Amino acid sequence: MELLTPEVGLIFWMLIAFLLVFFILAKFAWPFIMKSVDERRDFIDRSVATAREANEKLAGIKEEGEKILKKAHEEELRILKTTEEAGAKLIKEAKTKAGAEADKLIAEARTAIEKEKEKAVKEIHNQVAALSIEIAEKILRRNLENRDAQRELADKLITEAKN
Repeated sequence: MELLTPEVGLIFWMLIAFLLVFFILAKFAWPFIMKSVDERRDFIDRSVATAREANEKLAGIKEEGEKILKKAHEEELRILKTTEEAGAKLIKEAKTKAGAEADKLIAEARTAIEKEKEKAVKEIHNQVAALSIEIAEKILRRNLENRDAQRELADKLITEAKN
């Protein structure tokens, strides 16, 4: 029970020991502890300020990123439109070239057909002329066998030549 009811002397010496420890701590440890606490508070304040700046920068970067994405999307649409126009132009040019080539081939075919036609007509004329000469030769032979017929034919030809 002595612990529950301490004596005055014990309280006195405990008070002196407490004051001595308090004085030593206040003189040597307390400034160091306060300095550490102040440094820690300053570090926390700087960290909070840095975090706020980082959040602001992050928000700015996010907005900038959204702007860049928007520009990229617009550029993509522009490129797609340009590509589509170029494709349509190429198709139109290809159709024009194909039409011109087809016209050229048709013209060449017509020219070839005309040449073949002329060649066939000449060949027919030559055959007709050859047949005519052959027929005329046969007729003349038959007519020239008879002397009267020869004279009659010669007179007829002379009269036609004079007219």
